[in-house]
Amino acid sequence: MTGYLEEVLFKEGALVKAGAPLYRIEHGLFQAAVEQAQGALERSKAAQVLTQIQLQRAQDLMDRQAGTVVARDQAKAADDQAKGGIMTDEANLATANINLGYTDITSAIDGEAGKTNITKGNVVGPDSGVLTIIVSQDPMYVTFPVSDRELLRAREAGREAGYKDFKDYKVRIRFSDGSAYDQMGTLNFLNVTVDRPTDTVLARATVPNPKAVLIDGQLVTVELEIGAPQEKVVVPQAALIADQGGVYVFVVEDGKAVIKRVKPGGASGTGVVIDEGLAGGELVIVDRLQAVRPGAPCASDPGAAGDQRGLRPCFRPSSSTGRGWRSSSRSSPRSRACSRFTPSRSRNIPTSCRRRCR
Repeated sequence: MTGYLEEVLFKEGALVKAGAPLYRIEHGLFQAAVEQAQGALERSKAAQVLTQIQLQRAQDLMDRQAGTVVARDQAKAADDQAKGGIMTDEANLATANINLGYTDITSAIDGEAGKTNITKGNVVGPDSGVLTIIVSQDPMYVTFPVSDRELLRAREAGREAGYKDFKDYKVRIRFSDGSAYDQMGTLNFLNVTVDRPTDTVLARATVPNPKAVLIDGQLVTVELEIGAPQEKVVVPQAALIADQGGVYVFVVEDGKAVIKRVKPGGASGTGVVIDEGLAGGELVIVDRLQAVRPGAPCASDPGAAGDQRGLRPCFRPSSSTGRGWRSSSRSSPRSRACSRFTPSRSRNIPTSCRRRCR
């Protein structure tokens, strides 16, 4: 249907209820079409009354042997044709009423109304595109791909934790600035096929959004939490150095810089979980690492930098203006694979995997 937009009945950005009016299209032509179809139906009904009388008369004459079978059959065919005309006109009337109903556009769901793409006075029709978008606010869906390897690890960890279904897995969200969302979600869907080009499985979680903090299409990080809390060492990402031998950090022992080979785990906000190589409490150099050499003397300087995400600064290497942090260990649930966000950082997780999510 095509017509002029008479009125926009909602406020952009406002919450609307299911069934609330959004737009009104001129309905004069469509109301006229309804009345025209109604008139055609009345004519067909009147014509059928006449054909029914003629059929009864022809039948009576044939019963008294005063009429012919041909006349009776012709009358019956005319009556059946009139009945068919009534059905056609009833369908036309229903179509006209449906088109008239389309002139009042209402919201199908509860949600927040977006920007209107068509304003009053413009012609709207099948080629006009989307008029506006209504986004359901609570709960929100978070969709994210999980690699096949991570999925296997998550299932194994779930079995160890006694989980019977993937809906038992808890989901935590972190925003782009690293802050954590205060609501926990649950998995509600795991795709039955693997995307071959990426070797990932699409997963979806339901996350409460009572304060409308989450926005449709928002990029977030997702953490899948499994099992009981464990203690793990976390160091800043800047402290890690990679070479052909693997990953290492510089720590201070007896006032000198010493290399410690480590095995990093998943991310924990701005830090990295260390699975092996550090016991916790070591003084780790995190700044001006290009000036640090094994055996170089270092002086502790607790005031070099402020606290950052729970990692306490402790020294500067004497050969530079570098900055140091004491490795920390905190308790948090185990984490496993995660990914994208239609509308995440724990500090001490033995294994975690994060991806940017949409």
